Amino acid sequence: MARIVMKFGGTSVANLERIHNVARHVKREVDAGHEVAVVVSAMSGKTNELVDWVHNVPKVAGADSPFYDAREYDAVVASGEQVTSGLLAIALQSMDINARSWQGWQIPIKTDNAHGAARIQEIDGSDIIRRMGEGQVAVVAGFQGIGPDNRISTLGRGGSDTSAVAIAAAVKADRCDIYTDVDGVYTTDPRVEPKARRLKKIAFEEMLEMASLGAKVLQVRSVELAMVHKVRTFVRSSFEDPDAPGMGDLLNPPGTLICDEEEIVEQEVVTGIAYAKDEAQISLRRVADRPGVSAAIFGPLAEAHINVDMIVQNISEDGTRTDMTFTVPSGDVDKALAVLGDNKEQIGYDVVQSESGLVKVSVIGIGMRSHAGVAATAFKALAEKGINIKAITTSEIKISILIDGPYAELAVRTLHSCYGLDKN
Repeated sequence: MARIVMKFGGTSVANLERIHNVARHVKREVDAGHEVAVVVSAMSGKTNELVDWVHNVPKVAGADSPFYDAREYDAVVASGEQVTSGLLAIALQSMDINARSWQGWQIPIKTDNAHGAARIQEIDGSDIIRRMGEGQVAVVAGFQGIGPDNRISTLGRGGSDTSAVAIAAAVKADRCDIYTDVDGVYTTDPRVEPKARRLKKIAFEEMLEMASLGAKVLQVRSVELAMVHKVRTFVRSSFEDPDAPGMGDLLNPPGTLICDEEEIVEQEVVTGIAYAKDEAQISLRRVADRPGVSAAIFGPLAEAHINVDMIVQNISEDGTRTDMTFTVPSGDVDKALAVLGDNKEQIGYDVVQSESGLVKVSVIGIGMRSHAGVAATAFKALAEKGINIKAITTSEIKISILIDGPYAELAVRTLHSCYGLDKN
C-alpha cells in the first residue's frame, strides 16, 4: 500500500465525460489498496472566463479605471476549482468510492497575503491523513489557500501543480502523479522536433531549468517544492486508458519520473532543449562605469516586477564607460523603457535601444558539470546553419543562447540533433 497524490489539469477535467475518466484513474489506485488524495484544476477555459468577468465588471459599471480588489479577484477565480472538486467527488461517490471534496481553506493551506500570486507557507495535513487512513479519497481544489487576512488566496496561473506537490509533501506521499494532456517530459517540444523522445527520468534540477526556460509541462514553483521536499513526481497522461497494462504499476508507471539526481544511474551529458519565445533585448549605451550603477538599473526594474534574464556587460577600452544589455519578456518592453527613462539621471546612460521578437534556446543537462566542450558544440552547430548568436548565459547545467525569432525551430532541431537526442 502506498500514499499517492494525483493531480489533474484543466484539459483532463474539461467536461463531465473527462471527469468520469479521471474518476476511473482514481478508482484504479483505490482498488489497488492505496491511500489517495486528488488535486484538481478548473475545467478547461473556466479560469479565463472568470478572469475576464473580473476585468470587465468595472467597465460595465462605468468606472474610469479597470481597478479591482485582488481579494475579490481571488474569491471569483477560485470558484472554478471548487466546482471541479465537487463534481469529481460526486463522480467517485457514484462508483461507490468514499470521497469528499476539500477547499484550500478547509485543509488548511496557509499562504502569504499576496492575493493573485500567493506563496504557500504551511499546510496542516493531519486531517486529510486521518481521512485517507479511514479509506476516504480527498478531492482537493487546487490553486488556492487561505491568507493571513482569513480570505481565499490563489497561487497564480498553473498553481494547481504547486498545490499538488505541497500537499504530497505535507502528507508524506510516496509519490505525486501529475496527469496532463502529454504523456511525459520530452527531450524537446515534439511539435517542433518530431524525433523528440520521452524521458524515463529527469533530475529535479534539470526539470527546474526546463520549466523556467520555456517547457510548459510543469509550473516552476511546483518543481522547486518537489526538489526541496524530495517529492518523487511522475508526469503522466490522463488520456491513457485507466485500465491499460502498466497504468497501475506502483514503481514504474508510464510517464516521466522527476526525482533526485542520485536515482539516475546513467546521466546523459545533455537531457533536453528548451526554448522561450517573445523575448526582448534592451541595451543601455555608454553608462558610467561606477559602483552602484547595476543597482540603479535593475533595482527600479525589480520594483516594477519586471523579470530580467540574460545580462551582458561590456567595458569600454578606457574603463570609464560600459554598455549594459539584458533581456525581458516582450510584453514588458514598454514598461521597462518607461522605468529606465524615469531613472535616466540616476543611471547616467546616453541612449537606450530595444529589440523584440527574439527567442532564447537553452541546452540543459546535469552531465554538463563533468564534460568539457558542450558549449563549443552548440556554437559550432548553430554557426553551420548560419544562425547568429546575440547573447549567451551559462550555469553549471545549462547554456542559454539568444537568437532572432525566425530561427527558433531550426535552432531547436539543430541542437537536438547535434547532442544525439534524436537517437534511441
